[in-house]
Amino acid sequence: MRRLRLLRHRLAHLLTPHSHEAGDKVDAAMETSRDGMRTLWISLVVLGVTTVVQAVIVALSGSVALFGDTVHNAADALTAVPLGIAFLLGRRAADRRYTYGYGRAEDLAGVLIVATIAASAVLAAWTGVDRLLHPRDITHLWAVSGAALAGFVGNEWVARYRIRTGRRIGSAALVADGLHARTDGFTSLAVLLGAGGTALGWRAADPVVGLLITLAILLVLKDAAREVYQRLMDSVDPELVTTAHATLRGVDGVVDTGQVRMRWIGHALRAEADIVVDARLTVVEAHRISVAAEHALIHAVPRLTAATVHTDHTPVEDDPHATLRHHAPHNRRSSPTPAHSSK
Repeated sequence: MRRLRLLRHRLAHLLTPHSHEAGDKVDAAMETSRDGMRTLWISLVVLGVTTVVQAVIVALSGSVALFGDTVHNAADALTAVPLGIAFLLGRRAADRRYTYGYGRAEDLAGVLIVATIAASAVLAAWTGVDRLLHPRDITHLWAVSGAALAGFVGNEWVARYRIRTGRRIGSAALVADGLHARTDGFTSLAVLLGAGGTALGWRAADPVVGLLITLAILLVLKDAAREVYQRLMDSVDPELVTTAHATLRGVDGVVDTGQVRMRWIGHALRAEADIVVDARLTVVEAHRISVAAEHALIHAVPRLTAATVHTDHTPVEDDPHATLRHHAPHNRRSSPTPAHSSK
C-alpha cells in the first residue's frame, strides 16, 4: 500500500511538475494576492455602478429610504480598501522583525469588516425603529423598486464573487467581506419589499421589513465573526490534520508520526510535524526523509506552502528529551525520543 501511494505521488508530480524553491513559493503567494486584488477591483466597480444607478433614482424620486441605502452601499463598498491594503502588505517578504511575513494583515482587515457588518446591523435597526415611530411616504414606487432591485442584484453578485474567490485562495477576510456585501443586498431588498408593502397601502411595511432584515444581517454577522475568529485562533479543518498524518505515514522511511500543527498566515498554510525514523539512520538519511515528508505534505494539503519537519528516532537506551521535560507544560503529551531536528 505504501509503495502504491508513493507511485501515485510520483506520477502526480510528473504530470504537474513544479519547484519547491522559496522564490516559487513567493510567486504562488503573489498569484493568490493578485486574484484577491482582481476580485476587489471588479467588485468595487460593480458596487460603484450600482450606487450611481441608485443615486440617479434618488434624485428623481426623493426617496429617503433609497437615499439611506445608496449612502450605505457607497460607504460599505470602501471596505475593499483595507482588504486591498492587506493583500498588498501580504506580498512583502518576511524580515527579521516579521519573520513569518505580513499575511496576518488579512486577519486584521477581517476584524474591521466584521465591525462594519455590526455597524450595518445597528444602522438598519435604528433606521427601522425611527421609520416605525415616524412614518414617511414614499413616492415614485416603481423607480424606487427598480433601484432597490439593482442594489440587491449588484450586492449579491459581488457577495458570491468575493466568497468564491476567498474560499479558493484561503482568505477568511475576503469571505467575510463577501458576507458583508450580502448584508448590503438584504438592506436593498428591504427597500424593495417596503415599497411593495407601501404600494398595497401598508405604511408600516418599510420599517417592519427593515427590522426583519436586521435579524438577517445579525445571522450573517455571526457567520463572518466565526470565520474571522477561527482564523485569528489558528483554527484549521481537522480533516487537513488527518490528511497530513496519513501522508507522512506513507513516506518511505517514516515509522510513525507525532504531533502535527497547522496555522493560516494570510491565505497560506504552514505546518509543523514530528516523524519517527529508524535510530540506525545517519543524519543525512534522516534529513532526506524529512525533506521527502515536507514534499509529500505540500502536495497533499491544499494551500500549504511550507512545513517544518522534526525527526525523532525509535527508542534507544538514553532519552535526549530528558533535559527538556522540566520545560514542557504539564498537559503536553510525551513525544518519541528524538535523533535530529531538520528542516
